[in-house]
Amino acid sequence: MGLSGIGPGSLILILLIVVALFGTKRLGSLGKDLGTALKGFREGLKDNKTDKKE
Repeated sequence: MGLSGIGPGSLILILLIVVALFGTKRLGSLGKDLGTALKGFREGLKDNKTDKKE
């Protein structure tokens, strides 16, 4: 069993549906945007911790 009872076959099916809906180009840009957002979020948390120490 995978994540919360989702097996590998179900994960592959979900991935295929997502690719069919968005296309590969759009998925690439969505992944890049998500990575940039996560990086900014982490930097914001790091800045917040250093502000509290000072």
